[in-house]
Amino acid sequence: MTSLPRLLADAVRTESGFTTEIPANWLQGRTAYGGLSSALALSAAKQVEPDLPPLRSAQVAFVGPLAGPVTVTATKLRRGRNAAFIQADISSEAGLGLRTNFVFMARMESAIDHDGTARTPHAPPAADTALYTGPKEFFTGNFNFFDLKAEAGPTEWLRWGRLIDRAGLDPEVELMAMGDALPPAAFKLFAKMTPLSSLTWQVNVLQPAPATQDGWWLLEAETDSARGGYSSQTMRMWSADGTLVAEGMQGVAIFG
Repeated sequence: MTSLPRLLADAVRTESGFTTEIPANWLQGRTAYGGLSSALALSAAKQVEPDLPPLRSAQVAFVGPLAGPVTVTATKLRRGRNAAFIQADISSEAGLGLRTNFVFMARMESAIDHDGTARTPHAPPAADTALYTGPKEFFTGNFNFFDLKAEAGPTEWLRWGRLIDRAGLDPEVELMAMGDALPPAAFKLFAKMTPLSSLTWQVNVLQPAPATQDGWWLLEAETDSARGGYSSQTMRMWSADGTLVAEGMQGVAIFG
């Protein structure tokens, strides 16, 4: 199995990013796991400009399948006094597979100091808890998971997750790699296996330089609308101490 740290370490650097190959253990069906693709794009984006401020927002479009050899490129769109906008794309032989826009923004003094976010009451799994790890030939084999089944609603996933190998990862790259690890929430509505695919993903990072304990992040995804082949879902991510670190939304295609 190839871990994310190893994949980044072995990437061949170019003037605008790097080239690499998506290993089989990071695939979900015929395409790369979306969190991996987003993490690779962010890694390239952070090479474009020196001394970038913290990541505050990411807009991800899953344009097409990504597998095998890929090219990751990043371009500075604009950098002002406080914010930098950087676009990063990933292409394969099949063409463009991922397009992202990342916004990095420095902290600014403000008369407003409001925090209405809710801390999670759920603690990470204890050291002796039985965890789930997926098969080695599927992207879930790179993670440990623990589901909070009793606490989740009928159209909600609530799951602790962590990367098994995260040594030396940039915290923001780890955040993107973890953030899409849940199945789409609409999956809970089906009586039988039905193909789904993420189309877009918007992430807002609430805590600069997010950190957690023992790699554990609590992930939540919930849908209020799934009809006509399309679902919209909200997403949240907490650190081990209960702090809400990111919020997001995702559009999902339903093929059946």
